[in-house]
Amino acid sequence: MADVKTRPNPVQWLWYALGGRLPERCREWVLHDTTSRTWVWRHAARSTVLLAPLMAVWLLLPAPIGLRLALVLMAALVGYFYSFVYMEEAAENRLAKHGYPRGTGKRIRAEAHREEDEAALERYIAQYRSGRS
Repeated sequence: MADVKTRPNPVQWLWYALGGRLPERCREWVLHDTTSRTWVWRHAARSTVLLAPLMAVWLLLPAPIGLRLALVLMAALVGYFYSFVYMEEAAENRLAKHGYPRGTGKRIRAEAHREEDEAALERYIAQYRSGRS
């Protein structure tokens, strides 16, 4: 398979953000989207696409502005909370939908941080376990 990551066009990206499947030519891009160092920010952007219409509707309701702003804030807090709690599962579902085995995203992200994690473990052992038998 080629290393070329074909990006989706804006309409395709919107469909992808809503949970749709992209064409096969964008498969490598989906892997990049869910495993790059900016994958959390990308997830936040997709979540915003889902939450923004709901928040806009509540902002336009005929009610006092304080109540409308409170509804928008609550929608944002609850929506982003659940979105980020299930972020890894959502990424794995996107990858599975595009033909990757479950666990691919987690494995690739762990490999990218392996050296950092090993260095942190070594520092932990040196600081907290030195002198113990």
